Amino acid sequence: MRCDIRPMLHLDNGFDLRPADSSDAARIALWMAQPHIRQWWHQDWSVERWAQELEQQSAGEHSVPCVVAVDAEDFGYVELYRVRHDRLAEYYSSGEHDWGVHVAIGEVTRVGRGVGRRLLRALADALLVADPACERVVAEPDVQNIPSVRAFVAAGFDRVGELQLPDKTAVLMVRARTVED
Repeated sequence: MRCDIRPMLHLDNGFDLRPADSSDAARIALWMAQPHIRQWWHQDWSVERWAQELEQQSAGEHSVPCVVAVDAEDFGYVELYRVRHDRLAEYYSSGEHDWGVHVAIGEVTRVGRGVGRRLLRALADALLVADPACERVVAEPDVQNIPSVRAFVAAGFDRVGELQLPDKTAVLMVRARTVED
C-alpha cells in the first residue's frame, strides 16, 4: 500500500490531504491531548512517541498517516488503512480492497460545525475514485461516540452493526460503492 495517495491529494469541499511525517508530531500530539479526541483515541502521547509512530506507519504497509487542511489551515489528523492489514479484518467480512479511515479533528474551532461530515464524505469519495477495486470505505467509531457516528451517517455511511473489539464496542460504518461512484 505504501502511500497509495499522492503526496498532496486535493479532496472535494476544499480539503487537502498530505502524508504526515515526524515534523508534524508536535501538532498531532497537541491535537491528541484535546479532551474531545483523547476520550476516544487514547493516544495522548509525547511528541517523541508520535514522531516514532508516524515514522513507523510511513515505513510500513498498514496505514498512511495524514494531516488534513481546509482553507490552507491544518486542522486534523487522518489515518487511511487497508483493512486487510488491520485487526478490523478479523471482525467483519472484509473485502480485499476495503479502505478504513480514522479521523480526528484537532482544531477545536472546527468541531461541531459540519466539517467532520464534509471531510468524511470527501475522503470516501476520493478513495473510491482513486482505487477502482475498492468496494467499501469503512470506519469503526466507539458506539458511545454519538457525534462521530452522526457525522459518518451524514457523510453517507451506513450503520451496518456493532462489533466487539478488544478495546471498545464499535459501530461498523460502511460507505459502499454505488453506481454513481
